[in-house]
Amino acid sequence: MNILKNAFTIKDLENLSGIKAHTIRVWEKRYGILEPMRTESNIRVYSMQSLQKLLNICTLTSYGYKISAIAKLPEETIPVIVREILSRKTLSNHALNSFKLAMINFDRQLFSTTYNNLLTEKSLSEIFFEFFVPLLRETGMLWQTGTITPAHEHFISCLIKQQISVSTEALQNTPPTKTDRTFVLYLPEGEIHEMGLMVINYELIRIGHQTVYIGANIPTANLTDIKNYFANITFVTYLTVETNLNRIGQYLSTLKTEVVNDTQTQLYVFGKGISFINKDTLPKGIETFTSIRGFAEGL
Repeated sequence: MNILKNAFTIKDLENLSGIKAHTIRVWEKRYGILEPMRTESNIRVYSMQSLQKLLNICTLTSYGYKISAIAKLPEETIPVIVREILSRKTLSNHALNSFKLAMINFDRQLFSTTYNNLLTEKSLSEIFFEFFVPLLRETGMLWQTGTITPAHEHFISCLIKQQISVSTEALQNTPPTKTDRTFVLYLPEGEIHEMGLMVINYELIRIGHQTVYIGANIPTANLTDIKNYFANITFVTYLTVETNLNRIGQYLSTLKTEVVNDTQTQLYVFGKGISFINKDTLPKGIETFTSIRGFAEGL
């Protein structure tokens, strides 16, 4: 069975390209850049080839090409010109579109090729914050508008997590240089979205800290057990599912009583909703961070 999405509405094209539907219609009518198909109910839809062409046109216009000039080009030369202008210095301008196409087509090879090309000039940290974060933010909106399915979102998220894991494993071949404190990373019960926590783990290991990553859905009792094995612990958690400030406050109070109850133990908390908590009211030993990137740059 063909699982690829091969018919797109003009709203899909707008969502994926960033070009307004009105502008696409004008380009189509005035320059004939796209040739829509029609369904049995006479609804205009566009092929994957049309989407790819539009994304290439977006790249050309970003480099100063006029749409009137692009319209005069033979269709087969447009991707050739795009490839020619995308030198290593300008590769990043096209990468986000490539990641989108990889997601739409469930194309692991295109994702890997794009990622590896970026990796020749950027670190994982740079790629994550400059490309993956905007991609995931946009993916959420595309899913809400029906342009993509949850399967697309899971597919691209899994590929990103795989790359974070690979890069983290490579770093772990080098012993930590900062062993005075152990960072224990976990997600509380009910929390299952690990990507942010995985990035924090990577950043800590990258600069030489000792970390223990214990994963998702961890009961509070397990945290007290870990204190029997390490001194000077900083627990690190990420709250994505839970955004109710009252419940977050109750959870932090419990942690203060049962876990962060001595001068050697700390807790760092990331995630949605944290920015609305008054830091002045937090128990001693607990800190909140609204930005992984800001935290990483301050390490």
